[in-house]
Parts: sequence; C-alpha cells; structure tokens
Amino acid sequence: MEIDDEPDRPMRDDIRLLGRVLGDTVREQQGEAAFALVERVRQSSIAFRRDDDVAARGELERILDGLAREQTMTVVRAFSYFSHLANLAEDVHNGRRRRQAEIVGEPAADGTLACALDRLAAAGVGRDALEDFFRNGLMAPVLTAHPTEVQRKSVRDLEMKLERLLHARDRLRLTPDERQAIDESLRRAVLALWQTRMLRLEKLGVLDEVANGISFFEHTFLPELPRLYGILEDELARRHPHTAVPELPSFLRVGSWIGGDRDGNPFVTADVLSRTLRMQSARAFEFYLDQLHALGAELSLTTLVTGTSPELLALAERSPDTSPHRTDEPYRRALTGIYARIAATARALDQHEPLRHAIAAAPPYERAAEFAADLQAIHESLVAHGSALIARGRLRRLRRAVAVFGFHLAAVDLRQNSEVHERVVAELFSVARPDVSYAQLDEAARVRALVEELATPRLLSSPFVEYSTETRDELEISATAPPTCSRSCCCCAKWGCSARSMRTARATSCRCSRRSPTCATRRARCRTCCRSRCTRACSPRVVGPRR
Repeated sequence: MEIDDEPDRPMRDDIRLLGRVLGDTVREQQGEAAFALVERVRQSSIAFRRDDDVAARGELERILDGLAREQTMTVVRAFSYFSHLANLAEDVHNGRRRRQAEIVGEPAADGTLACALDRLAAAGVGRDALEDFFRNGLMAPVLTAHPTEVQRKSVRDLEMKLERLLHARDRLRLTPDERQAIDESLRRAVLALWQTRMLRLEKLGVLDEVANGISFFEHTFLPELPRLYGILEDELARRHPHTAVPELPSFLRVGSWIGGDRDGNPFVTADVLSRTLRMQSARAFEFYLDQLHALGAELSLTTLVTGTSPELLALAERSPDTSPHRTDEPYRRALTGIYARIAATARALDQHEPLRHAIAAAPPYERAAEFAADLQAIHESLVAHGSALIARGRLRRLRRAVAVFGFHLAAVDLRQNSEVHERVVAELFSVARPDVSYAQLDEAARVRALVEELATPRLLSSPFVEYSTETRDELEISATAPPTCSRSCCCCAKWGCSARSMRTARATSCRCSRRSPTCATRRARCRTCCRSRCTRACSPRVVGPRR
C-alpha cells in the first residue's frame, strides 16, 4: 500500500531499491520473458487492488491460469521474495524512525523501557517498589517449535545481511566508491537469495528444530538480553542520580519447549532430551569462549600503570598462562585461565571441543556460580582501581549473560498430556501399592496418595518390573531429567547437598557428602528435597546442564 506521508519516503525508497535489484536479478537469471511476465502480473495486480479494475482482474486471471509449471514457480518466488524484502525495508524504517525520535528528543515511544518507567512514575510507583518487583519477579519468554516452520536459516542469514547493508547505506556518509561497494553487496545478497531454495524439502526432525531454535540465540537473546539489562540499570540510575542503584537480579530468562514437548510428539524421547540439553549447553559455552577471547584482547592493563586486587592477582597466579610477555598483565593471565576452565567444562559436560584450544589444561568449573565469581573478581578489581568504565563494557555484558544463561542456555519445559501421566502413575501404583486404585480416586484422594508416596524413602518405580511401553518411555524421561537438574538444582543446593550426592540421592536417600550443619540438621528435609521437591519442581521444567 502506498503511503504518502513524508517521513515514510526513506522506506519507499528502500522498497524501490530492493524491488529494482530483485527485478534485475530475475531478468539476468530467468531471462527477459520471465521478467516481463512478472511485470505483467505485478501491474495487473496493482490496477485491480488499487483501482478495483474489473478488466485488470480478468487479465490477471487469464495470465495466472495460462502459466506453465516453471513459469508459476518463477512468479511465486519473485513475489514471495519481494514481500520478504518489503517487510525487511519496513523493519529497517521502524528502527530509523525510533532513532530519529531519540535524536530530536521526542517523548519515549510506546514499547520502550523509558516509556514504561515514565508510566510507573506517573502512577506513583516508587524506587523501592520497583526494586521489589525486579527482586521477586520472573519473566520467561518460551521458544516453541511447530512442524510447519519452513523458513530456512540460510534465507534468514541473507535477509539479515541485507538489513545490515541498508543500515550502513542509511547511517554512514559514504564516498562514491563506498556506496558502489554497498550496492554491489546488495545485488550479490539478492542474487544469492534468488538462487537459494526457499522451502525445506523434508520435514524437520526434533533435533533439527532444536538447532533451528538455538540459531535464534546468536542474534537475539545472547547479545541482546545482557544489553537490555544494562539499558534498564542505566535508566534507573539516571532517574535516581543520588541513590546507588544495585545491579538488578536476573528476572528475565529464557525457556523452550523444543526437545521437551512430548504432548502428541512420540519423537521426543529421552535420548532426544539429553541431546537437546547438550546442544543448548554447547551453544552457551561457545558464546562464553568467544567473549572471553575478545575480553582477553581488550584487557591489556599492566601493573606498571594500574593496581589490582589481591583476588585478581590470585586468579592470575592460578592461570596456566606462564608467558613472560604477560607477567605484568594479570587481567589477561586471569582470563586465559578462565578460558581454559570453561573449555574444560564444555568438554566434560557436553563433549564439546572449542575451536580455539586453551593455552594449557585446567580443571573444569563445578558450577556456573564459580565462573561468575571469577568474573566478579575481575569486575571488582577494575572498579577499585579506576577502571570502572572498562568494567561497563564487554565484561558487564558477559557477567550478565552468565547470570541469565548459566551453563544451560534455556530451561526446557517437559510437556505431556495429563491423561498420559494419569495412566503412568496408575500403573506404577498398581505394582507398588496394589491397594490403591489411583485411576478410580477423586482429585483430593489422588493428592493425598501422592503426598504420602513422596514422603516415603522407597521409589515408586522399580528397575526389576516390566512396565508398558508408555510407562517405560515416561520413566526414561524422568530418569534423564534429574541428573541434569542436579547439577544446579537450586532447592538441593539450598540444603547443602553436593552434586555427587544428588546424582545418587534417588537410591541412597541422600547421604550427603557435605556434612554441613544445614544438611546434618535437615536430613529429613534434604531427603524430601532430593527425592520429591527436585522431581516435582524440576522435572516438569528442566534446567539443562547449568551446574
């Protein structure tokens, strides 16, 4: 639809540019006749749509009815890609308008953090209430998958390249040679798009869906969530300049159904769940390793000029980096040591081998919290020695990423039809407690039976019983989830159970290897935590390997 508003002229210019490049590509690749056919369809469609031209409608129907198979493919692909390119130009323009509004100082637009905070302030919501919200709130956008998802990553990547080129064309003052180079890159990307298969020929498998979902993290959650937290903290600091605003809790995290949604999908098996968690975890480690490598290049600070904290020096001394060229660069030595430990952790948890090898061997981290503590030591040393501005850069974003994504990337929701669970639990009761006819009980009686069972040290299932296929499948899922959960199960960590004891808790009633006062005095609660609370709280929502 044509829009005559002057502010939208740049968008129309971009659409014309991309349409012209696409048209030239069709002419060069398919021939003049194919280009003329697409133009006839386009002009007849415009006349019919804009002017309600009955004759144009008839002409359009005659053209389309007379197309051969190959001609139909050309027309469909041309108009499909034009729609993609027009939508892309509109997205770029929306960003352009937002930037222009910020440059001229217009009021914060709907949908921005600044606008939301303005409304809260106008409603009388104070700083204490905001901090309480962030401290206790939890928001978790959840990725879902559907077998009809057909857009290919190759197509998305090319469209994102086109978007970057449009941004560069719009925001930079270019020389004629630079403009020509960008325009050539645009034509090259559109040509690659035209020669790329638009649709998938085969239905995605579950692990294909997992890989497809993880690919979105590269350009969205991994870089943008840490940046979002930083923007929010800075906005709060600007609004409360005389009050120290602490770092916000990580109230916004990410979840996923992909690889855990068994409701109506028999292909989501225990093996698929295990591989899903490993794939997610490996992607988180890849991100951390890249960021640590870049951070090591940035933090070239020398003790000949600035000081360091004892904790930072200790971290540097533990590093396997013994290069004489970095003797006076403790931050770099600390980061090479951290890199080596993260590489070892990725190898231990996911059998994932980093592309850049560590400088030497190092012990893996037992928990993501240990990794976060090492980054915190670097942060505190920088802040204490006049380098707070440096700490606000890549290090700040990496620290937030670790707090949000841990070693698991995203929580995986295990979904199953309640009728399946009802049949499985009924079968388990029929073997372990024949006196309980679970399927015949009302809701209140079922709750009582389950609570009683959770309080007993005996397992409801037995490895020596031959269950139905359905029950075996569900038990395999349940057996896969708790070991993964145990690496960082918050409820078990709260009561002092070690990761090793959690892995054996189901068989040993949690003989905690840590004889801490908390665990020693809470033995009964610890058993309940490991056997029931963990299973109930974490199995339906598995926190994948986030030690």
